[in-house]
Amino acid sequence: MLEHLFRSESALTRHRTGPFAEERERYLQHCAEHGATRSALRVKANELLWLSQHLRRDAAQGIDIRALQEIARERTSICKGASTERRLVDIGRPWLRFLGWWRAPTAEIRFQNHLERYVTWMRDERGFSSSTVVQWRSQIRDFLQWYGRTDRPLCALEPSDVDVYFATEGTRRWSRVSTSNIAAALRVFLRYMANCGECDPRVAEAIRGPRLYAQESLPSGPAWSDVHRILAHAGGDSPADVRDRAILMLLAIYGMRSGEVRSLRLDQIDWPGRVLRVFRLKRRQPQVYPLLLSVAEAVARYIDTARPKAAHPEIFLGLQAPHGPLSSGAMSALVRQRFMALGIQALHRGPHALRHACAARLVAEGLTMKEIGDHLGHRTTGATRTYAKIDLLALREVGDFDLGDLE
Repeated sequence: MLEHLFRSESALTRHRTGPFAEERERYLQHCAEHGATRSALRVKANELLWLSQHLRRDAAQGIDIRALQEIARERTSICKGASTERRLVDIGRPWLRFLGWWRAPTAEIRFQNHLERYVTWMRDERGFSSSTVVQWRSQIRDFLQWYGRTDRPLCALEPSDVDVYFATEGTRRWSRVSTSNIAAALRVFLRYMANCGECDPRVAEAIRGPRLYAQESLPSGPAWSDVHRILAHAGGDSPADVRDRAILMLLAIYGMRSGEVRSLRLDQIDWPGRVLRVFRLKRRQPQVYPLLLSVAEAVARYIDTARPKAAHPEIFLGLQAPHGPLSSGAMSALVRQRFMALGIQALHRGPHALRHACAARLVAEGLTMKEIGDHLGHRTTGATRTYAKIDLLALREVGDFDLGDLE
C-alpha cells in the first residue's frame, strides 16, 4: 500500500519502520477500498505516522480523547496552523476506532446495569426495532441520571418522584406528544423493573401522560408543488445532487421511511422486471412495488456515475471517504437543507415530511384509506386516518354547498 503513496525511498523507509506500521498500513488499505483518493491517503499516512510516534506502547489498551488531544496540541507546537490540531484528531480517531483502540468517554450512571438489562430485554425478547431501542434507551437513561442524583436505590422510587421529574425536566422543554411518549417509555421500563423485583409495581401504574386526542393534528408535509420544487433543486450534475434526487424520489413517490431508504440494498431492485422490494420496518415484512421509470433512471444514474466504489450492499453512501451507509442524521440533514435552500415553510422539514406529502397526494387523487395504508406500509387503517383530514378540496365542496331556501 505505502509504495503506491510514496515514491521516495527515504519516505517509504520512514513509514515502514515507524511504530505500528502494520496497523497503519492496514487502515490505509481499508480507506483505499472505500474510495479515499491518493492525496487523501498521503495526508492520512503522514498524520498517522506522527501519531504513532507519540503513542504509548500499550496503546492497544485504549486511547481516549484527552490523550489524543494532548498529542495533537504537541503537533501544533511544530506545525503551526489553525487546523493542525483538528486534522490530527479527525484522522487519528477513525484509525483508533478501526483498530478497536478507541475509548469513547462514557458517563456511567448509577443504574447502568439496570439500563443495559432492560435494553437487552427490549431487543432480544420483545424484538423492538433498533430505532425504538435507541430512543427509549436515551429517554430512560435521562430519567435514571436524574434519579441517581437523589442518592436513593431504585426500590425507594415513589410516584411523587416521577411527578417531580416531569414537572422539573419537562417544563418548557417537552411538547405534549413528547411528554406522552416519555411517560409511556417510563411506564414500560418500570413495569419491567417491578417484574424483576427492583421497584414497587405501583409506581409504573401511577404514571399518567397528557391525554392525546385521536386525529387532533394535521399532517405536516409540504404541498406537492413544493415537492416538485425540491426535486428540481436536486436536478444538478454534482454527486450530491445525483444521490439526493434519487433519495428524495423514493421518499416522496413511494412514501418510504428514512430507515427504509438508508437500508435499501442493491439486490432489492429487479432491473429487468422493473420491481422494487422494500422491507417495511413497521410491518417487518417485504413489500413489492413497480419500479417507476423516473425513479429507475434516477437510481441508476446515481449508481453508475456518483456512487462511491465501496464494498457495502446499501445503495446510498456518504460522499466523504471512507464511504459508509448514510446515518439517520445525514439523511435528515440532506432533506432539511433542500427545504431551507428553497425557503419552503413546513412544520417539519425532514424525510418524514415527504412521506406526509406522498399521503396527501394519494388522498387528493381519491385513493381509499386501505389503498393509501398499503402504499405507505401501515399495519392498520387507523394509522392512515390522519391523512383524511387533508383533503381540502373535498372540504371546500362541502363548504360551497348551496343551502337554497334553507337559509
